[in-house]
Amino acid sequence: MVTSFANFHRFWFVQLKVMVKDLKDDHTVEAMERVMRQHQEYFVEKWEEVERDPLSVFLAPWTTTLERSLHWITGWRPTTIFHLIYTESALLFETHIIDILYGIRTGDLGDLSSSQFRLMSELQCETVKEENEITEELAEWQESASEMMSREMDMSEKIRELIPIIKKADDLRMKTLKGVVRLLSKQQAMEFLIASGELLFGIRSWGMTHDASTS
Repeated sequence: MVTSFANFHRFWFVQLKVMVKDLKDDHTVEAMERVMRQHQEYFVEKWEEVERDPLSVFLAPWTTTLERSLHWITGWRPTTIFHLIYTESALLFETHIIDILYGIRTGDLGDLSSSQFRLMSELQCETVKEENEITEELAEWQESASEMMSREMDMSEKIRELIPIIKKADDLRMKTLKGVVRLLSKQQAMEFLIASGELLFGIRSWGMTHDASTS
């Protein structure tokens, strides 16, 4: 039920905040894996809600209006990960520019190697391609809306056609997250997971403030 998933979502967010905070202090692979498992758990629970009511997942009443405005097929757009990586890398590169000029390696996201950039670019291209394919699937479903006027149309069956589209989108989100983490060193992966968590927290906080001011 929507209320049940809303409660899960609220508790899941609180847990993620704790895990990201722990990751800042506990620089271990185990702490990093806990954050990754937390993301995976979200999708597993979400899929149960998708099976029950795919339209409610599109509406996502458990999110803020700002979060929903940024959604791509019921969640964050996978390619957002690459923009975050490049932004964090550029900011840290500027911070360490003197060290880098003297050949001092920092090992953080501002110190990505040429091979990492190349592999990241290849993964980004693959992700864009898959994003476009899933977007096209949703567009085809939407374009078939005229069929819904037919008395012979089974509306519940038509709505259930959304389920595999949502699951493909979520699979791509998790696949991209894992793929990026694999391309990074331990230190870089931790910095990325912390930055991505703080981005989620920031957007939710801004969204809640906005919703409170307009209610």
